[in-house]
Amino acid sequence: MSRNPERNDRKAGKKPVFGNKAQTAPDGSRKGGWNPNPPAKTFADSTPRAPRGAKSDPDAFVWGRHPVLAALANPARKGMGRLLATEDRAAELERDKLNHGHKIEVMDALSLDRMLPAGAVHQGLAFKVTPLEGVPLDDIADPAEGIIVMLDQLTDPQNVGAIFRSALAFGARGIIVQDRHSPALAGALAKASVGATEKLPCARVTNLSRALERLADLGWRAVGLDGESEETLEAALDSRPTVLVMGSEGDGIRRLVAEHCDVLAKIPMPGGFESLNVSNAAAVALYVATQKQAK
Repeated sequence: MSRNPERNDRKAGKKPVFGNKAQTAPDGSRKGGWNPNPPAKTFADSTPRAPRGAKSDPDAFVWGRHPVLAALANPARKGMGRLLATEDRAAELERDKLNHGHKIEVMDALSLDRMLPAGAVHQGLAFKVTPLEGVPLDDIADPAEGIIVMLDQLTDPQNVGAIFRSALAFGARGIIVQDRHSPALAGALAKASVGATEKLPCARVTNLSRALERLADLGWRAVGLDGESEETLEAALDSRPTVLVMGSEGDGIRRLVAEHCDVLAKIPMPGGFESLNVSNAAAVALYVATQKQAK
């Protein structure tokens, strides 16, 4: 007798089964393999999907409760954007009239997750909107009074967002950034700022050195933070209108920008630790500058 089951099946008049074709049980049901007429899936069987094309640029979104509420309350946003919310957040917005006339699109949290970058903590709210463009330099610099923060090539959204938050808390007039070397005022930056990007003016300039020249003409004094300086921040600051210039954590303030500062100063660290995170350093500098302004 042949050991080949296919040959034995042929002798017995049976058709061999190949691949993944289904077999028929004695009761007429089909078992195993491919089913040419599968049962239709119900909605409950399917995982909700975000609309096609929803995975867009994260800079087109603001997410999180505080950032979204601040954006909705910003008069510059009136009539703009696409407001997305889970059912409970939508009820809150309508109850407290926090949507400021924006139509709310209700969706489940999983679908909202899929529209945003991985790990985005949206708290049930997202606002798809064009990033803010910024204001002219003179809008925050004229007249010369108080404190302005200038950021030289800071690109980390978390750090920039945290600096916006501190600057707003300490009453700064605004923030100046270089247009081509700074992140958009949206996405993770807006989340880290907890809504400060919607309330604090930001000037995006082409050249920081020329911006410092203009500020000097208007009566501002520029103090750059430099850990290698011999002068302390406490000694360098006074009651005059002040621009605090912060450089990136790796390279610090660039040479030409530093040359346009009136003085370079350091935050003394008696604990001996090498340096502070730039957003922490900005908060310390803002506090000291605020104290000097009050005298």
